[in-house]
Amino acid sequence: MPPTISISHLNKTYASGFKALNDINLQIDAGEIFALLGPNGAGKTTLIGIICGIINPSSGTILVGGYDVLRDYRSARSQIGLVPQELATDSFETVRATVSFSRGLFGKPADPAYLERVLRDLSLWDRRNSKILTLSGGMKRRVMIAKALSHEPRILFLDEPTAGVDVELRRDMWDMVRKLRSSGVTIILTTHYIEEAEEMADRIGVINKGEIVLVENKAALMSKFGKKKLILHLRTRLEGIPASLSSPQLELSASGEQLVYTFDKKTAEMNIAALMERLDAEHIDFKDLSTSESSLEDIFVSLVSSKQ
Repeated sequence: MPPTISISHLNKTYASGFKALNDINLQIDAGEIFALLGPNGAGKTTLIGIICGIINPSSGTILVGGYDVLRDYRSARSQIGLVPQELATDSFETVRATVSFSRGLFGKPADPAYLERVLRDLSLWDRRNSKILTLSGGMKRRVMIAKALSHEPRILFLDEPTAGVDVELRRDMWDMVRKLRSSGVTIILTTHYIEEAEEMADRIGVINKGEIVLVENKAALMSKFGKKKLILHLRTRLEGIPASLSSPQLELSASGEQLVYTFDKKTAEMNIAALMERLDAEHIDFKDLSTSESSLEDIFVSLVSSKQ
């Protein structure tokens, strides 16, 4: 099956000379949740804007559902629902009216049953006749998602969808996104909440300074770049690490009360056994131990820092 989105040699240089995107090549498959991560100014919003037809590229090719976003704009755009970062809605419209209007913009015939289902799924049905200015920030965010879904797109872009919403609402949105994916909708997510990507995404893409640093299956990424730490809580404080234990993987905490050993999962058993033998030989005893594992945030920071 061909990819839902195919991007080849995409570049964007603004009139000021600033190069926002540099030779982007990316494919996104149907029915996946793809998280695009990157620091501020990395090019995430520019990339989404070009795919959605809001920003013109300088060069390159983008196909959405098989349609070129420049030559077949209407067909390509009809495939896409976009939830932007900004809460841009007509404050004096009711919820139902603004969602119905969005559907009409795409030439879709009225379908009250479909719109009711969307509003119910987003817990907006009880507020369908409320003016948008009366809603909380979180409810307005839900209205933006309803507007994006109004024309039944097969691809949904969520640009910082949970910015400024509380934890409970964020988890509700995660549940909604999973339901959309199960119905066959492709989700492209940008977020500053990296636990959001870790919780939801099938694949992760990292963009930095306008370039794609990495695209990887989430599980493979965690396995490949993830590290574990063994933390030994010492019985007696150390002033320094003995020469026989010197290793880039072993660090002494500032208090001298903990040894922290960072290791690769693949060689963990052998390395830890050797470490324990050396500790015993040095008569270093510990009263407790614990382990921790790299989060996606740790991996992201490491990848971005290495490209500075």
